[in-house]
Amino acid sequence: MTIDQEIREELRRIADALERLSPETSAPLTPDKGDAFIWNANYSSLKLVPNVNRVDLSLLCGIEHSKKILLENTERFGRGLPANNALLWGARGMGKSSLIKAVHKQVADQIPNTIALVEIHREDIASLPILLNLLRTYPKQFVVFCDDLSFDAGETDYKALKAVLEGGIEGRPANVIFYATSNRRHMMSRESIEEEAGNSINPSDIIDDKISLSDRFGIWLGFHACDQNTFLEMVESYAKFYGLDSDKKTLKSESIEWSMTRGNRSGRVAWQYVQDLAGRMGKIL
Repeated sequence: MTIDQEIREELRRIADALERLSPETSAPLTPDKGDAFIWNANYSSLKLVPNVNRVDLSLLCGIEHSKKILLENTERFGRGLPANNALLWGARGMGKSSLIKAVHKQVADQIPNTIALVEIHREDIASLPILLNLLRTYPKQFVVFCDDLSFDAGETDYKALKAVLEGGIEGRPANVIFYATSNRRHMMSRESIEEEAGNSINPSDIIDDKISLSDRFGIWLGFHACDQNTFLEMVESYAKFYGLDSDKKTLKSESIEWSMTRGNRSGRVAWQYVQDLAGRMGKIL
């Protein structure tokens, strides 16, 4: 290989490396470009999500009350009427994030080109003011969604979230509401709150400050571990929806055994069993 060939080969490798390091192209935020986006805090831009990972609203069993409240709130918001921020908290795997995505899909189908879902990752919460300032300039309704939102002792990002949700000088844009899921009702562990309060001159002030974040959510929806009948209803609903022809007795015994091996009954465990069933039956979901 000649020196010129070596130089060209080296330049090609450098160009390939730079291309891999370059940021993903962000979709322009226009109503005809889709209704779901992910916030890229590093580049203050939105990435289009053409195919959202979600299930049909009808498949979410055992949470009828929460479905009704969140759907009504989102429908009002989609029509430009006042609506509340919502906190979905409680047992893992019981459909908190699935409910938000399914409700958005149903409202977006009912009122086309009016409402979009924007996911912000937990580690990017500090950039929320930048995102809201961007969204307030567009003539569309936005549900900003953060999954598994919680804060540990010593973290201060929750203060930024408090300010932009309610209380900041600009306030939350009228075309934005914030939906969050968390395993904790106040998004902070009781131990971390009590630890900081114990080291303070005025413990009650620390406690009030910590739990005041959840007060910014006008809607609290609690999710709790389901009983066996509800779990079986979930399994049967999935199996029927996807056309998995398994007799009811086998479906019941297998799904119960599946939940016992995982030590948990939830919508997530039901879906994992259905995926296993479909795989054994050679069917694509």
